[in-house]
Amino acid sequence: MKKAGLEADTKRTKGSSSKNVYDTLRTEILELKLSPGQMLDETTLAERFDMSRSPVREALIRLSADGLIVTLPNRSTIVAPIEISTFPKYVEALSVAQRINTRLAAELRTDFDLAIIAQRQCEFEAAVASGNHLAMSETNKGFHMAIADAGRNPYLAAFYEKLLDQGRRMLHMHFEYLERTNDGYLLTDEHNQMLEAIRVQDVELADHLALQHTRQFRDNFIQFMKENYTSDINLGLERSAESMFA
Repeated sequence: MKKAGLEADTKRTKGSSSKNVYDTLRTEILELKLSPGQMLDETTLAERFDMSRSPVREALIRLSADGLIVTLPNRSTIVAPIEISTFPKYVEALSVAQRINTRLAAELRTDFDLAIIAQRQCEFEAAVASGNHLAMSETNKGFHMAIADAGRNPYLAAFYEKLLDQGRRMLHMHFEYLERTNDGYLLTDEHNQMLEAIRVQDVELADHLALQHTRQFRDNFIQFMKENYTSDINLGLERSAESMFA
């Protein structure tokens, strides 16, 4: 009995250690403290976190499943590049997913759904007021997934969630642009307009607002890149940002 208890404690400790590494690295990747393309070495990370390589490896496996890191053919592990060259295709897919989920929410929402969406919007507004970009991206996702849940299509919601997760680092840059230009109010206002369209079940207006919301993200992100492509931010790409937006 005592041995079993010790084994359970060991497993909890190991799992806790792996989670700590995962949470820390995930935050640093999403906040761009770990640059796209940056090398991640198990031994170095183990020394940093003062633990064995096993929980570090487990954390890296989880990050790989999240699409935040990639393993190269030579078995080196790097922070996943932000593929700016495919950004137009990403936005195209995001727009389709955002519009259809918002349309369905406007058509099918219940009063309970409205309460959840409104609660998520309050959480997003609080994050905007705090200026914490990671909290903003997390609560932004929460708002949009509450809308997707109201649409009652788990397949479309899952596709939408995957796209939102893939765009978290780009959204971080987007927030930085809005903060610098003092246009942060645009996001909270647009969210409130979407919520109202869903509340009155105006499907076409909800669709239009979802489309405009994606376009605003696209335009601001591109503007951020045009202004900052020569900065210290490494996008993990060889092609210059100037040629991408020519």
